[in-house]
Amino acid sequence: MYICWPDYKSPVPAGLFLLSLTRKNTYTCPICSIRILDFYTKYFAVWVVIFAVAAYFYPAPFTALQPWNGWFFAVTMFGIGAVLSVDDFKHIIKNPVIVLIGACAQFIIMPFGAFLLAKAFGLPAEAAAGLILAGAAPDAMAGNVMSYVAKADTAYAISLTTVTTLVCPVVTPGLTYLLAGSRIEIHFWAMLIDVLLTVIIPLLAGFAIRHYFRKPVEKILPVFPALSSTFIVFICALVVAINREFILEATGPILAAVIILNLGGMLGGYGVGAFFKMDYRQKRTLALQVGMQNAALGTRLAIDYISPKAAIPTAFFIFVCIITAAIAAAIWQRSVPETQN
Repeated sequence: MYICWPDYKSPVPAGLFLLSLTRKNTYTCPICSIRILDFYTKYFAVWVVIFAVAAYFYPAPFTALQPWNGWFFAVTMFGIGAVLSVDDFKHIIKNPVIVLIGACAQFIIMPFGAFLLAKAFGLPAEAAAGLILAGAAPDAMAGNVMSYVAKADTAYAISLTTVTTLVCPVVTPGLTYLLAGSRIEIHFWAMLIDVLLTVIIPLLAGFAIRHYFRKPVEKILPVFPALSSTFIVFICALVVAINREFILEATGPILAAVIILNLGGMLGGYGVGAFFKMDYRQKRTLALQVGMQNAALGTRLAIDYISPKAAIPTAFFIFVCIITAAIAAAIWQRSVPETQN
C-alpha cells in the first residue's frame, strides 16, 4: 500500500509513512487533510441523518454490523481517551456534586415527564409503560461521543453515564414500577461489565497511549474527532436498523409524546445546568445526556418484561434522540461562547 504526500515526488510505502509520523520535523497531515476532516466533522449531523434514513429503508447491510457494535463504542472511547487527559477530570473530582445534580436531573425530568406526556396524550397502557421505561433508562453511551463532538464537557458526560448506569439496576425498575406498575429485572453485573469493556477500559487505554506516546499522538489528534463521528454514525444507523419494525408501528400520539419528551429533556437538562450556574460546556453536556436515554436497553427490557408493543415508543425514541443530539452537536461544535456562563 502506498500513500501520496504533499512534498514527496512519488507515493511512499505506507509503512515508511507511518514510521515518519514518529520522527521529528516530519509532515503530519496529507494534502488538504485538515480541511477534509474539519468538513467531515462539521457536517456530522448530516451523515447521521443520511445513514439513519438509509438504515431505516435498507436495514440488512447495517444489521450485519451488529456483532461489531461493542467494538464501535470501544474504539470511539479509545479515541476520546487519547484526546482527553487526566486534567480534564480534575474539576469532576474537585466538585463531584455536579455528577449528583446531573444524575438526579436525569431520573426526575425524563421518567416523570414521560408519565405526564403519556397521560396528556392518552397513550394505551403498554405504550405508556414503554415511554416511561425509556425515560427511566440510564444515560446513553452515545451521549459521551455527542458531547465530545459538541465540544461539551466529555469528562462530565462519561462520569454521568457511569453513575446512572451503575444505579439503574435499582432506579430504572423502581421508577417504572412506581409510574407504570410494570415489574422488570435488570442484570447489574452484565451491565457493569458492558460499561467497563466499552467505556472505561478503552478510555483508560487511550489515556495511557496519550501519556506514553505523547508526541506521535499529538501529531494525529485532528483524526480523532472524525474517527468518533464515523463510529457514532455507524452506531446510530445500526440502532435504527435493528429497531426498524417497532419504529414502523409508532402512531401519531406516540410520535408526538416521544419528540416532546426528547426536546423537553434537552431543554430541562440545559436549564438545570443554568440554574446551578454551570459553565457552557457542562450545560451542553446535561442537555445531551438528559435528552439522550439508553433507549436500546429500554427496548430490550420492554420486549422481555412488558410486551412488544411497549417497545414501540422506546424504539422510536432512539431514532429521535439520535437526530436531535446530532443536530445540537453539529451546531454547538461551531459555536464557543466568549464567556463561560
